[in-house]
Amino acid sequence: MTTVDATGTVFVPAPAVQRVEATSRRVQQPSSTSDLVSLAVSEPDFDTPQPIVDAAHAAAARGRTHYAPMAGDSALRDRLAAEIAKLRGQHTDASDILVTQGGTAGLSAAILATIGPGDRVVIPDPTYSLYADLVSLAGGEAVHVPLAEDLHWNLGALRDALPGARMFVFCNPGNPTGIVHSREEIEALAGMLEGTDTIVLADEAYAALSFTDAPFTSALEVPALDGRTIYCQTFSKNYAMTGWRVGYLWGPTPIIEAATRVHGTFNGSLNTFVQDAAIVALDQCAADIDRMRASYLRRREIMREALAAVPGLDLSEPEGAFYFFPRYDAPLSSIEMVAFLRENGVAVRPGSEFGPSGEGRIRLSYAASDEAIITGVARMADAMRALRSS
Repeated sequence: MTTVDATGTVFVPAPAVQRVEATSRRVQQPSSTSDLVSLAVSEPDFDTPQPIVDAAHAAAARGRTHYAPMAGDSALRDRLAAEIAKLRGQHTDASDILVTQGGTAGLSAAILATIGPGDRVVIPDPTYSLYADLVSLAGGEAVHVPLAEDLHWNLGALRDALPGARMFVFCNPGNPTGIVHSREEIEALAGMLEGTDTIVLADEAYAALSFTDAPFTSALEVPALDGRTIYCQTFSKNYAMTGWRVGYLWGPTPIIEAATRVHGTFNGSLNTFVQDAAIVALDQCAADIDRMRASYLRRREIMREALAAVPGLDLSEPEGAFYFFPRYDAPLSSIEMVAFLRENGVAVRPGSEFGPSGEGRIRLSYAASDEAIITGVARMADAMRALRSS
């Protein structure tokens, strides 16, 4: 990417930017209009619970508007350490927690603090596309390992890919797949890594949105992964706080120290009054999580029933998060399919955005109103019928 301005000056982006430009699969979504129903969103459509909003307002009003410590306010870090200690079943030191500008900044700090030129990073495919972009930015090599047919890990393929890897990155529950990885899968991963120095970056942004009969298993609950796991969490999905930009990392002390250096360089400390509000979210808003979770479950069934009427779709079972990731049988690439559906009034995400193995699939979000789900999928059904008869 080279540009020339009006004076004839040539601008060439830095090599890091060129690497991301060359490898990124991320796509910009169109803005919703009166003629376009969006099922492409990656955020809750709920308002942030009122106690959180009130807490932020009160904190700002009493002067909590100055810089916070670079790694985060001590009160929030102490509270987060208590949460992590519950998962780990052992004491957790607040000094090993970094409060970040959302989950995105947490992932960025973790990867840029640990990955250098030539480092191999194993990534299940398809998965959240930011991981590969950050690896490219750092100069590493993203190794895409296709998932099994049921969208869970292909353990044999992982076993072949992991030797020599600097890092393994995964999200659980999965975006875009909606899969929830079981304790058995995560323990199998731990067994593969025994005796290695491979770092595990566990992105558990959707942890509160697991819908399987078995309890959700965090990577922090698997003792065999202790000492190598970086845990990335955010308030965005669980508490409908996407615009607040508050997340956090926990992990081995040297890694968190390095990540703090990166985050401080790129982002600086998080807004003080937002950190106060985050404590209120943890202390007072469990019922709000339950309420939103119940709505997602109901919307999942609405979307499932509607999608069953769309010809040519092969539905997988969404076990968590708020996504369906069906395969379609039309002779179009996923980007072409997205463009076709936009022309027919519904926005979805192309499966190829999430990795080469996502080709032939689309991602639909049920973090949308009942009306949007019903109307959007109905438009999709009409468009697919027309496509098949053309």
